[in-house]
Amino acid sequence: MGRSEAIARHFSAGWPAPRVDTMASNKLARRSVFSVIFIFATLVAAFPQDIPKREFISYAAARPVVAAFADSLPAELKPASSLDAAKWSAWVQKADREVRDRLNKGEEDTLTNLLRFGVTFTKEYRIDDDYLARYGSSSLVDSFAENRANDLIRALSKPDSWTQNSSEGMERMRAFLTKKGFSLKTPEQRKRVKKYLLDNLARMRDDVQRYRAPANEATRAQLFKDRGISLDTNLWPDFLLDQHFRRMVEKGMLKPGSVTKIAIVGPGLDFANKEKGNDFYPPQTIQPFAVVDSLVRLGVAKGDTVELYTLDISSEVNYHVAGARKNAIAGHAYTIQLPWNTVARHTPEYRKNFVEYWQRLGDQIGEPVKPIEAPDSVQGAVTDMQTRAVKIRPGIVRRVQPLDMNIVYQREPLPAQQGFDLIIGTNIFIYYDAFEQSLARANIATMLKPGGFLLSNDKFPDTVPSGLANALDTTLLVARDPERTDTMYCYRKEK
Repeated sequence: MGRSEAIARHFSAGWPAPRVDTMASNKLARRSVFSVIFIFATLVAAFPQDIPKREFISYAAARPVVAAFADSLPAELKPASSLDAAKWSAWVQKADREVRDRLNKGEEDTLTNLLRFGVTFTKEYRIDDDYLARYGSSSLVDSFAENRANDLIRALSKPDSWTQNSSEGMERMRAFLTKKGFSLKTPEQRKRVKKYLLDNLARMRDDVQRYRAPANEATRAQLFKDRGISLDTNLWPDFLLDQHFRRMVEKGMLKPGSVTKIAIVGPGLDFANKEKGNDFYPPQTIQPFAVVDSLVRLGVAKGDTVELYTLDISSEVNYHVAGARKNAIAGHAYTIQLPWNTVARHTPEYRKNFVEYWQRLGDQIGEPVKPIEAPDSVQGAVTDMQTRAVKIRPGIVRRVQPLDMNIVYQREPLPAQQGFDLIIGTNIFIYYDAFEQSLARANIATMLKPGGFLLSNDKFPDTVPSGLANALDTTLLVARDPERTDTMYCYRKEK
C-alpha cells in the first residue's frame, strides 16, 4: 500500500497464547515449545546439510553504527566510550527480547481490527476509517461499536458458534484475552472485556489521526518505532514488488536464472483484514508465494529450485510457515485467498495495472480454485470486494523455510557466495528508529551476495557506510487529490 494508506491501515499483529480452558491452555503452552522443535525437525528432514544459523551482531560489527549515533544511543549504551563487547552483548540480547514483547502489544490491535471489520460474528456496520474518526462524537457510530462489541464478546464466549474457517483466529483472540487476565464467564467479567474493547477502539482512533500526517520523510521512515509490531498483510506491497522486479529486469539488474536464494523479512500472517473485514478465511501468508510467482514469470528464478527463507520474530508466523512446509513435504498444496478492496482510492493507471497483476497472480506456481465465500449475512453487501484463490503446488511450498531471526539484532553468518540474491522487507522497518534501522542495514549487508539487493518500501538512513549503495527506486502514483505514492527502495551490495 502507499505510505499514507499504510499509516491509516497498518494496525494488526499476533502471537500464540494459551486458551481459556485448562486443557487447551496446556496444549497451547506446549505448542510454543514444540513449535521450535517442529520447525527445526522440518528443516532437518528436507535440508539436513543446510540448516540456517543465526548470531547476535557483535560489538565489533556494530561499532561504526554506535559511533555514528553516539549522541542518540539508548540510555543503557551511554556513554559510547564506556562500551565494551560484554556490555554490548548483554544489551543487544535484552533489546531483542523487548522487540519480541512488542508483538503482544500488536495483538491488541489485531483484536481491535476484528472488532472494527469482522463479518463472521455480526451483521452490524463495519467501522471504517471515516466512522472511526467519529467514534465518541457520533451516537450512530457509537451504536455500531456497542453492537459490534456485544456480538464479538458473545461469539468469543461460544466456541461452538465459530465457523471452520474463522475458528483459528477466534481461538487466538480468546486466548489473548485470557493472557491479559480477562474472563468471559460472568456478566461482570464480560462488561470488563467490553470496556477494554471500546477503550482500544478509542486509542486506535487517536493513533490513526496521530500517525496519518508525519512531518517529514525521516519521520515517516520510523513512524511506528514506539508501536506494537504488526503481522498484517495485503496485496499492495506485492504489486509494488512485482512492478519493481520488472524495472530491474529492464535495466539488466536481474538476469535470467540469477535469483536462487531469497529472504523475506516479516512475511506477515493475514487474519483480520484492515479494510473490509475478511476474517472468513483461515490465517495465511501471501508474500513469499507472490514474490516467487513474479520472479518465475520474469524468468529470473526457477520455482522448483529457488530457496526462500522467511525471517520473523513471531512464533505464530514461524509455526504457520513450518506447518505449510511440513504439509507440502507430505504432498499437500497450500491455498491462498486473494481479496482486494475495489473502492480503495486509485488512479486509473494504478488500478488497471494492479487488476492485471491480481488476475495472473499465482499462475506460475499453482492453479485457480474456488475462493472461500463470505458469510450469507454479508454476501449481498460485499459489493466492494473482489476475490479469487490459488492452490499453490507442494513443490513450491516446500521451498519456503522459516527462520526465527530478529534482523535488527541478528544475522546469519554466510560465506560471500552463499549469501542471498534478494532480501525483502515491506512495512517492517517502519517499526524501528534510525539506530535500529542502521543495525539492520549492517546485518543485511553481511547476508547478501556481492551484487545482491535489499528491497524495502521503508527508506533506510545512510548515516553509516554499510556496503549497500542506492541502486534503483520505483515510485507508483497510487491516488490523486490528495496525492499518494508508494516507493520501493533498492540497495545493491558492492562487489
